[in-house]
This record gives sequence, C-alpha cells and structure tokens, in this order.
Amino acid sequence: MILKNLLQNIDDERFENLEISGISHDSRTVKKGDLYFCFTTEQTECERRCQEALEKGAKAVVTEVKLPFSNSITVKDVRHDFALSCKNFYDRACERLTMIGVTGTNGKTTTVRIVAEMLNRSGRKAGVIGTSGVFYNGKHFESPLTTPDADFLHKTFKDMLGDGIEYVVMEISAHAIEQKRIDGIIFDTAVLTNITQDHLDYFKTFENYKNTKLSFFDKDHIKKAIICGDDEFAKEVLNCIDMPVQTYGIQNPCDVFAMNVFCSINGSKFLVNLNDESILDIKTNLIGKYNVYNALAGLCVCKQLGLDDMELANGLNFLEPVEGRFTVACVDGKYIVIDYAHTPDGLENVLTSAKSLTDKKVHLVFGCGGNRDKDKRHKMGQIAEQIADSVCLTNDNPRTENPEEIIADIESGMQKPHYVQPDRTKAIKMMVEKAEEGDIVIIAGKGAEKYQEFGDTKIPYNDFETVYQLFQDKNSTKNRGKQI
Repeated sequence: MILKNLLQNIDDERFENLEISGISHDSRTVKKGDLYFCFTTEQTECERRCQEALEKGAKAVVTEVKLPFSNSITVKDVRHDFALSCKNFYDRACERLTMIGVTGTNGKTTTVRIVAEMLNRSGRKAGVIGTSGVFYNGKHFESPLTTPDADFLHKTFKDMLGDGIEYVVMEISAHAIEQKRIDGIIFDTAVLTNITQDHLDYFKTFENYKNTKLSFFDKDHIKKAIICGDDEFAKEVLNCIDMPVQTYGIQNPCDVFAMNVFCSINGSKFLVNLNDESILDIKTNLIGKYNVYNALAGLCVCKQLGLDDMELANGLNFLEPVEGRFTVACVDGKYIVIDYAHTPDGLENVLTSAKSLTDKKVHLVFGCGGNRDKDKRHKMGQIAEQIADSVCLTNDNPRTENPEEIIADIESGMQKPHYVQPDRTKAIKMMVEKAEEGDIVIIAGKGAEKYQEFGDTKIPYNDFETVYQLFQDKNSTKNRGKQI
C-alpha cells in the first residue's frame, strides 16, 4: 500500500508514493518495508528507536520530534495518526462491522460477554475483544491488553470480517481512550457501566480518570449511548453528551429498569420494564445485584440491535457463567467464589452480594497488584473488614514491588484482627478449611488469570485450579453442578 493511502494528511511529496508493506510501533520488531511510528517524544530515545527501525529496514519513521534522518516524517499527533493508518492498512474493516464498545470501571468483561452471547444465540455472528482475549466462531486468542493497540485491533477486525463476523463487542479501557488506540473507530452503540476509582497510578487524579472515560462519549467515537442511571456520575454524563441516550437501572427512574430483584447463590430473578413497551421475566445464572446491572446493559444493547423480546429473554435466561466473575464452586457444603474484583467498588459489590446470599459467614482472601494505584489499597482494607467476617491478606501480582509493603498498605486501612499469608495457595487452603457448611469464601482479585507476576516473571497460577487441586479427590467438588 502506498504511504499517502495510509497517512492521509501527509503533505511531503517525497513520501506520497512510498510503498509500505507493514506498520509497526515497536522498533524491536520492525520488518523490512514497514512504516514505523515512534510514540516517545523524548529526543534522544526517539532518535535511538527510529535509528533501530531504519536499520531493520523501515521505509520511513513517523514522529512528533524532528529528526536528522532523510526518511523521517513529523506529525502533530503520532498516536492518532498511527490509529488511522492501521485502520487504512487493514482496509477499514471496522466500517463494515457493527461496533459495540463497553467502558466503565467495573462490569466491562461481563457486559461484553452477555451482549456477544445473546447475539450469537439469536443467530447473529459476534466476536469479542477484551480482558479475557479475542473470541469468535469458536476461536480464542490471547489479547495483549484489555483494549489492544490499533495495529492488533484492526488486523483482528479484518480477520473477523473475513470469517463472517457481523458484530464486534469490545471492552474500552481508560488507557485506550487516553492513548488514542480507538481513534478512527465509530461505535454504533457504547455503554458506560460506572465510574469508580481505579488506575490512579497512571491518571494521578480521579478527575483525570473520570474525564478520560467521559471523553469517549463524543460523536467522534459513538453514535448512541447507553448509561447506567444509578451511577453516581450519571447526571454529569447525561449533561455533557450530545447524542441519543438510553438509561438503565434499578433505583432511579430509567428507560429500562429491573423490578422484584431476587438473587441467590444459584442465580438471579427479576422483571425488566423495557421502555414501558413490554415486561420481561428474567431468570439467569448470573449472581449478585451488580450482575443485574450488567444484564440490563446487555439487554439495552441487544434491544437497540434489533433482538425481539423472546430473543432477549432467552439470551439472558441461558447465559453461560463468565469465567472468573463470581464463579462458584460448592465444596462439602461450602461455597467458594472466585472473582476478578480488584477495585474498592468491585470488592464491595462482591462482598455485599455474598452477604445477601447466605445467613452464614463470608470469608475473604485477597491482595492488591504491585505497580498500580496505591491509594486504593487502604480503602480495600477498610471495605474488607467492614463487610467480611474474616479476612486473609495475600499476594495478588506483586510485580516489582515488595509484597510485604503491599500488604502493609492494605493493613493501613484495617483495625480488626485478620490473617496474613503471602503464599496465595496456602491462604486459600487456610480460609477454605476455616469455613463451615453454608459459609462463602471469596477469593478476589485475579479471577480467570492464569499466572502470578513476581518481578518481571509470570508464573503459572490460577485460583480455580488451586481450589481444584485442594479438593480433586472429593466427589462433592462441583462448579454449579459439574465436577471441577
């Protein structure tokens, strides 16, 4: 493809007809014939990376920094231009797909999977991109990020389109919005689940984080919006966007709302009023009030996409549980819940839901990730001891931080006696053995992750496999009715 068809705002005639065979933003993996985009704006490092790319055969380099190379192109916004060039390189496949984006602090993964499964059950062909990877037509690929970089995204869109996919349902992270990974993609509809504290290690202040989320709800990105009307910032969101909006909720007046909500350890039941046009009777495997919100978001999306009432009800009533999102195993009458909750709001939702599901005790095993928002740690400690009957602090993904210091940060928000066992496997075993029949043991923070990060190394590990290994010889170990 010639360069002027990739980088369409180029005004340098020297490069317009340069033939490009690939596109890259990593100087270490550049191939001969690539167009290389350098994201750093630090002069020395930018020169080093571009020099490396050129030595590996890049046809030209694109930067925001003026360089002493004859084949360098200077632009105002390299990330934005990279995203648009990737879209062009992969034949603008996203324009021939129905695009659905879901953003918010919590609930993105579950809502995305709900929408995709409902679409597929109704005979549509939908693919997923998110935290758990890329899924379509029975295929599964790992995703490098919740919302991958533009080159990965647009190649995936083209592959999906070639495989007959009609709808793409994807998670939109705050990092992806801020880093312009999704620039150039117009979403047919987008959901905002909620905004609570997360990623302050990157965004520094909650206001920055919130405003980044809100910036997605712009006509440059989406055509229609779906907003949780019960979220603390719902009014602010509704006041700042200029497009068709639908709201959903349980407490406040909304276009789509749930009534007579009943949650148990086996699932949830509720009635849904759809725009005062019809009432749906929902019985779903999803557990907890916060999952009722996720279900409502999914209903709103699929209603907008043309599913009828029967397809909507059947889609929710036969949903597969989402791995690592309130995944329940019954062990000798004890309920073990594995959940990805890793923010204050997420942990509070899971614990509150668990307390509402049993008249027995709720035990908690959790830690916090290293090299991430430190301010949330003491808040999660406070929430843990306020709601759980007993708490054991352990390692999550310490990364390059000292695990003992992470645990100490959590303990700074705690006053009651609790357990500390850094070895996650031993912590889980201890709390499960401590629990009695009817109790619920929450194992929070990692969900379906298949590893633990210590330093720069990922070690194979999975919470569910840990529970399985502890109880593999017990016939009563079940996962919602099946052996685990």
